[in-house]
Amino acid sequence: MKNEKFEKQLTEWRQYLHMHPESAFEERNTSEFVAKILTEIGLEVHRNIGGPGIVASFKVGDGPDIIGLRADMDAINLTEEGIHPYTSKNPGKMHACGHDGHTATLLGAAKLLMERKNFNGTVRFIFQPAEETGKGAIAMIKDGLFERFPVDEIYGIHNMPGKPAGSISTRVGGFMASEDNFVIRIKGQGGHASMPHMSKDPIVIASEIVLALQTIISRNMDPVVPAVISITEFITDGIRNAIPSNVVIKGDTRSYNSEVQRLLEDRMRTVSEGLCKINGAECHFEYTHEFAPTVNSANCVDIAVKAARNVVGENNVDANAPQLMGSEDFGVFSQKIPGCFVFIGNGDDSEGVGNVPLHNSFYDFNDKILTIGAEYLAELIKVRMPK
Repeated sequence: MKNEKFEKQLTEWRQYLHMHPESAFEERNTSEFVAKILTEIGLEVHRNIGGPGIVASFKVGDGPDIIGLRADMDAINLTEEGIHPYTSKNPGKMHACGHDGHTATLLGAAKLLMERKNFNGTVRFIFQPAEETGKGAIAMIKDGLFERFPVDEIYGIHNMPGKPAGSISTRVGGFMASEDNFVIRIKGQGGHASMPHMSKDPIVIASEIVLALQTIISRNMDPVVPAVISITEFITDGIRNAIPSNVVIKGDTRSYNSEVQRLLEDRMRTVSEGLCKINGAECHFEYTHEFAPTVNSANCVDIAVKAARNVVGENNVDANAPQLMGSEDFGVFSQKIPGCFVFIGNGDDSEGVGNVPLHNSFYDFNDKILTIGAEYLAELIKVRMPK
């Protein structure tokens, strides 16, 4: 039965957050807003975990299990172009990924669970900063998150434009990819464009490297194992009539497990350094791990799928959704503790709302899915820790 008062409350929370976006580790107003609502609901709030992060716990009965529910709070540095009564009031910042909706959804789940008390165990509500930078989860963990607030499993959600509003999708195993960044610095010898024989042209060397990197996927990877290498920047210090001395290549890689990450890094380093050596140039290779892959536990997926079917019906649940090469900071949690991450459809073309892509300046979270998300998270706790 539709609860219009509850739906209105969640919408007000979400739209307030949308008007006041804060980017990574700056979520002080957001954190205070969340803490205020949790306190009003009746929960004891723990602040300043990994920066502005928040944890609140709620125990019912004597069940030994402890389940974590996580939402991200940060916005991105983007100027909003959509016009709403709740358009961003913070210049150059907007909730273009729907974290305002995720936060409001988890607050709604907390409210439902506090009212219903229909489970036996402990639930922890985890509000994480700095998801977009891939630094928030590890900051909370380093600040003693799981020592101070241990959990047996952890669950998270993310809206997904292009999927029917309120539909829920997930899969066992690798669901979202890692993101590793690389920088290849090539130092050759510049010279006049009319006398290339007197130079060690780093553009030619760098071009060889760019082409050779593509063969790592096609000739070193098992064809059934997904991975991506993308060159996104090619920078020189040359001018129109001068061959440069330096070229910088930047980009990222995506994959679903640590073995593939190591293979990509090792082969990319070997290819880059080898081609530079052959051509008499210097090479400096950097490779950093920014986002861990999000890998769903089979047991946790079973729980999530059962809860989803109870809320939205079997026809609106995809338990074997395609993998996505995008990255999510939830992956750090799933490396430490079994968990499951799901997508909740934000709307597709047929609905005419909610289908603007993430990180687009016209994006907006679909308020119609707030109660669905809250009911799903509350049902998940009921299914996982029945009375």
